[in-house]
Amino acid sequence: MTNPLLGAWDTPFAVAPFDRIDDADFAPALETALTLARAEIAAIAEDPEAPTFANTIEALEASGKALDKVLSVFFTVAGADSNPARQALQRDFAPKLSAYSSWIYAQKPLFARIEGLWKQRETLELSDEQARVLMLTHRGFVRHGAALNGAEEARMQAIMARLAELGTAFTQNLLADEAGWHMKLGEDDLVGLPDFLIRSARAAGAEKGLDGPIITLSRSLIVPFLQFSPRRDLRKRAFDAWTARGANGGDTDNRGNAAETLALRHERAQLLGYDSFAAFKLETEMAKTPGAVRDLLVQVWEPAKAQADRDAELLTEMMREDGINADLAPWDWRYYAEKRRQAEHDLDEAELKPYLQLNRMIEAAFACANRLFGLEFRPVQIPLYHHDCRAWEVTRGGEHIAVFIGDYFARASKRSGAWCSAMRGQAKFPEKQGPVVINVCNFAKGDPALLSYDDARTLFHEFGHALHQMLSDVTYESVSGTSVARDFVELPSQLYEHWLEVPEVLREFATHAETGAPMPQALLQKVLDAATFDMGFQTVEYVASALVDLSFHDGAPPADPMARQAEVLAEIGMPEAITMRHATPQFAHVFAGDGYSSGYYSYMWSEVMDADAFASFEEAGGAFDPERARALEQHILSRGGSADAEELYLAFRGQLPDARALLKGRGLVS
Repeated sequence: MTNPLLGAWDTPFAVAPFDRIDDADFAPALETALTLARAEIAAIAEDPEAPTFANTIEALEASGKALDKVLSVFFTVAGADSNPARQALQRDFAPKLSAYSSWIYAQKPLFARIEGLWKQRETLELSDEQARVLMLTHRGFVRHGAALNGAEEARMQAIMARLAELGTAFTQNLLADEAGWHMKLGEDDLVGLPDFLIRSARAAGAEKGLDGPIITLSRSLIVPFLQFSPRRDLRKRAFDAWTARGANGGDTDNRGNAAETLALRHERAQLLGYDSFAAFKLETEMAKTPGAVRDLLVQVWEPAKAQADRDAELLTEMMREDGINADLAPWDWRYYAEKRRQAEHDLDEAELKPYLQLNRMIEAAFACANRLFGLEFRPVQIPLYHHDCRAWEVTRGGEHIAVFIGDYFARASKRSGAWCSAMRGQAKFPEKQGPVVINVCNFAKGDPALLSYDDARTLFHEFGHALHQMLSDVTYESVSGTSVARDFVELPSQLYEHWLEVPEVLREFATHAETGAPMPQALLQKVLDAATFDMGFQTVEYVASALVDLSFHDGAPPADPMARQAEVLAEIGMPEAITMRHATPQFAHVFAGDGYSSGYYSYMWSEVMDADAFASFEEAGGAFDPERARALEQHILSRGGSADAEELYLAFRGQLPDARALLKGRGLVS
């Protein structure tokens, strides 16, 4: 039988035929696709014709399509619905894919063709996008060691292969620790917990085949448990397990993995002529240098820490009133912050949640996209990889734009966090193709599924990434959608979060799960008034993680990353009652791959722009100003990486912002 991962997909919208794909299909499909891809690359490298943009750069763009199809399916299911077979395949595939990548960059005749075109670029009569693709291709080859020779070249290949293995192991270790822990709750342990959390805990227990409620290490369960449980002993037990992920000793411990990763990254950078991995990595970002990143983080750290210190004093007083004379601890902060929020803003998460139904929040995200960009969403029934997934066809003016897939619920087989990926990117070359975009989240199940306000913000955030993919309008897939600088990629996603806070959006879509009534004006006002509540805590835990990430990569690698982490936190005066958002053994952004290595700061860099960008809507005709929406699509969402990020933002806004917009948006300065 023909392997369903290979050949044409005669399915609606040419989406992968998940109902015909078996785990046993992946390995042979990968081998076939790799063989084909190598032959395509070799044909380009050995072309007897003189190099041209068409026979070299465009030929590279057109190559590897079979491999892209296989990997898009595999990495989707490996991340969102893992199992032992898929984990074994991940471990097997990682070195093979690294070897293939290294093989491409080691093709000296191919690099010679690209180098020749780069030197002739002024005479080639290229479009702006073609010139950008040529630059990125040449730069990518150089940064992957194509100019290296002999022992240095061989060492680079070995480093990249080992880094691929380490990244896979880091992810799988974290997933194993998350899936392997739960805390059973007796009926007495449920006292004080809101109904939505009890329902979610029972659903989590049922999913594991247990008779009774449990708390797992899914953020959508453990965070509300830390917010609402009056049992300090249980909060500590849950918090300790949450922060011990990847650091429990044994086969799933990530600490040695992190140390080896940092050492290899540093060696990689030095082979390429850079003083540090941070200098290498940031060269292609908007920030450009480690110093620029540190300046931003320090500028934000001081007011954030000052606010957190003031808040800690108030929370400690609340503990004393409860008769607890111990120091405020990390497992206390969320509980007393929630009590304080209820007292100061009269805002109860349990009161709010029934108004934040998952289905209604999906509708809200779609409706905003319709008003801003004219997009329409029609549910479609197509085979997907899990029964929890849903799909929509996205159209505009009757024209097909994209397929959007939503996979919203937490499960043991899914890695933690939330993400957006394109199973197929937008392109017009070698033929026109619409994107297939997926949002993956980890919300607690329920009937109906109810979200926290943070969950709802996550939904809008990931949908902002999806819009970046769906509205892409470029020629070459290598620069489509989210193929942009890491510290620019979060701009569309963080900007879209602002529409959740638009009062008319909440009035229309925040309707009660039982009565259908819209959110009362008084509650709506409380939500908006509390938007910057506890922002000292949120900013401190984030900036601490970003500073540790930068310190890991800016200079010689630490032999003991945990010791370096402790040094950095001591130097900045980290409040004892707050922990890093992602401690080193579970810092998947940085160690599951090098996407956010030296780059965790990028959320904040983008937030400086998103605060300024949304202000441009408010200064114009409001959140749905049509001119601003057109400018956002024309200059940012449709352009992908076809131009420099700074150039795109200047075209949209006319100026670059500074950090004051961020500090003001977070309520850290008046």
